Amino acid sequence: MAGGTFKLQNKTRPGAYINFKGVAKPLSSLGIRGVVTMPVAMSWGDEVTELLSTDLIDGKSLPKIGYTAFEEQSQIFREALKNAYKAIIYRLDTGGTKASAALTPLTATAKYAGIVGNEIAVRVVANGENFDVITLFRDIERNRQTVKTVAELVPNDYVVFSGTGDVVANAGVTLAGGENGTVNEVTYSTYLNKIKAYKWNTMGIPQDVPAVNSNIITFITNMRENLGRKVQAVLYDADADYEGIITVNQGYKTTTETVSPTTFVAYVAGLTAGSDVNASNTYHAINEAVSIVYPEGVTPYGDEEIEEALKAGKMVLSTRQDGVVVIEQDINTLHTFTPDKGYTFSKNRVIRTLDEINNSIALLFERSYIGKVDNNDDGRNVFKADVIAYLNMLQDISAIQNFDSTTDIQVYAGEAIDAVVVDLATQPVDSMEKLYMTVMVG
Repeated sequence: MAGGTFKLQNKTRPGAYINFKGVAKPLSSLGIRGVVTMPVAMSWGDEVTELLSTDLIDGKSLPKIGYTAFEEQSQIFREALKNAYKAIIYRLDTGGTKASAALTPLTATAKYAGIVGNEIAVRVVANGENFDVITLFRDIERNRQTVKTVAELVPNDYVVFSGTGDVVANAGVTLAGGENGTVNEVTYSTYLNKIKAYKWNTMGIPQDVPAVNSNIITFITNMRENLGRKVQAVLYDADADYEGIITVNQGYKTTTETVSPTTFVAYVAGLTAGSDVNASNTYHAINEAVSIVYPEGVTPYGDEEIEEALKAGKMVLSTRQDGVVVIEQDINTLHTFTPDKGYTFSKNRVIRTLDEINNSIALLFERSYIGKVDNNDDGRNVFKADVIAYLNMLQDISAIQNFDSTTDIQVYAGEAIDAVVVDLATQPVDSMEKLYMTVMVG
């Protein structure tokens, strides 16, 4: 099958032609966005892997996940990293087998379990009084060590060596016996426990497991409401009514590949994680998409179905008048509105702004004020000045509007000797979405 990259859409042979561009790490005095996390069943890799979008391009992803951007098996990672700069991947499968090979008295064992290990080979070539022990992956040399004894060998990105005695020349052996593990609901719970220790913006669960969705909703609610971690999650076809949860149930096709509805979860999670606080993804165009993919048994949405889906808090794809596939509206699942949480809270751009205010001011307080600054008028005025400077910066980039530092913020002593109280009024900015125009003729 043909494949590779493309400059123009002028290929003759059928195949996958994939361009991939790394997303740069944000350089901003605001909180850094662009980190997505998701659990994925894998054929290679550690329990937790931090994967940069640039890794998929420059080959550094090979020892991490076993694939680069230009291979079919990396699709879910490509989708997550199209708009995010880093993905924290949890390996969801457990109980797999590591490939191995004997080159007596040397044994080479794959660094990780999974079928990718079966593509590793080891060769031993005489080099004077010593020997070159060469590790190959997909027939390309990845590591070379010149030694005399097995004890001198150190692990590399692909294999771990064991055995005793002098190394002996060997024309080469391919590792075998590598098998993937299995997935169960317990591994999702382990993922949630471990991922708390990492900093990320958005979680994606690119699988159709309703029971897991329920646990994720509880987890995200606890993170946001009880732990002060303002994060969101993207789920497949979830039943939720909360600003911390986004749900999708469509995918898309390009001329060379199909992105399933569950895999599209990874795309939306990366997009949400990488979106700035002053940007909306309403009518965000899906590059190269030529049609929308629906789950089996689901009829393509017409105008009425799209409107009903939006009212139910579902993020949907639609086709713009010029044929481009777009995200209809950048919304979360909140659709039951109250005086405390109205329609505004269903808009993800607004939530990103509010979450940014929460996360950045909390970090400012933790880094510079807790245990360091006196809780008196002078200390509180210094803190107030820092908060005002931060809010003015948000206003400068149109994340908020109409902020008046003389009336919209008050900082005063709390009831306890060490408590500080802040009353803040803020007005997030959303993007234009609806045009109501009247044309008078004559």
